[in-house]
Amino acid sequence: MIPISPGRSRRATLAGAVCALLVAGTALTGCSEDPNEGTNGVGRLPADQIQTKAQKAAASVGTVRLHGSVQAGGRAYDLDMRLKPQGGIGSVSTEGQTFRLLRVGQELYLKADAAFWGKGGEDGDSKAADKLASKYVKVPKGDPSYTEFIGFTDKNVLLSGLLTLHGKLSTDGHHEQDGTRTVRVTGDDGAGGTLDVSLEGKPYPLRLVRAGEAGTLTFSAWGADFPLKKPAKDDTLDYGKQLPTS
Repeated sequence: MIPISPGRSRRATLAGAVCALLVAGTALTGCSEDPNEGTNGVGRLPADQIQTKAQKAAASVGTVRLHGSVQAGGRAYDLDMRLKPQGGIGSVSTEGQTFRLLRVGQELYLKADAAFWGKGGEDGDSKAADKLASKYVKVPKGDPSYTEFIGFTDKNVLLSGLLTLHGKLSTDGHHEQDGTRTVRVTGDDGAGGTLDVSLEGKPYPLRLVRAGEAGTLTFSAWGADFPLKKPAKDDTLDYGKQLPTS
């Protein structure tokens, strides 16, 4: 069931009562509330144009928060990231482990506990884990982890790959996301994914269900700036050219 705000419920009730009176008096038939009244108007557009406007709105602003789940590279990830052109910061969970990612420019840092780094394995691994635990570890550009994780901190890379539905596009009614009215676009009746687009203000994408059950993401804080800076030197560790394989 889609939650409806009390204000909208009262307006809908009043509109319904007026329509009933008018119909009863034969003054008007077919009376109904316009779901696009007072919106930005994208709900009246064809599905492909709604998707295009959402993509352009997302590209037009520098910052966003996204959180939810994605499938990538054969793994499932839970993300909660804040992104801007200069970098990003947030948390990532996969296979029962959670770590923080921080990118400033092209420098990528990873922060995790000893269990993530392999504590409990061989003596060498255990010592390395103790050394790395709870530090922002600078990820070398030549390390496989750099390529794997930097995409989670890049707004353009993430959104360009996410905000395109697959198959024939159509609209699937009006909905709400965290109290904001939306219009829903689907690809192949949902099999190609669904995208909820804001009907209030700019038509930002607010919720994405990816095709093939490849995750669900919500988008918020569009245009809201946040601090982003390199970690302090005493909280940073440069491990060298490659991180421990564990």
